[in-house]
Amino acid sequence: MTTKTKQARKLIEGRPALIVVDIQKSTFIDDSEVRSIDNMPGYKQRMIAARDLVDAAHENKVPVIFVQEVHRPDQVDFGRELDGDEDIHCLEGDPRTEVAKDEMGYRKGDYIVPKRRYSAFFGTDFEILLRGLKVDTLLLCGGLTDVCVHYTFVDGHQSDYFCRVVEDCVGGSSVQAHEAALKAMEYLQTGAVQNREAVIKAISSL
Repeated sequence: MTTKTKQARKLIEGRPALIVVDIQKSTFIDDSEVRSIDNMPGYKQRMIAARDLVDAAHENKVPVIFVQEVHRPDQVDFGRELDGDEDIHCLEGDPRTEVAKDEMGYRKGDYIVPKRRYSAFFGTDFEILLRGLKVDTLLLCGGLTDVCVHYTFVDGHQSDYFCRVVEDCVGGSSVQAHEAALKAMEYLQTGAVQNREAVIKAISSL
């Protein structure tokens, strides 16, 4: 175990933005027993809990950015994404692909960033938006903990953003994958894993 001295960081450093990763209509309207992507038990409840973060961000004028995975109907932009456990998902024109605006309390003035890959940074204008908003800290919620949240966190980390993941407002493909991803993110930034209560308190204290 390393013994080097670490610089203490606040939960929110500088200007934050709430990043709502892939909370889409499928979570609320697709009750299929077999889904195109595996979800851990309690996944839907974790996405519902993220609404509290959105409300707190709105109340305190923190930018809210909804990230939306979406693929062309001819599947030309899936790349290697279907080589693993995931089946075809998030196609343009499918009602399940739409951002869960009603459930998440989307407001005029919020942002939507569509993406073709796991990370919100890859092949999108996400970082242009973050820089325009002068964001320093990314507050991440949504799914999957072990895939799109993790990949976005890592790219945010490598782009020198402070990254925080709200552990009770993210859900993984399995409990084991969820917990492993949280551990991996905490390894990159000490204090990265936070709970909803602490994050809302920090937002409200800005």
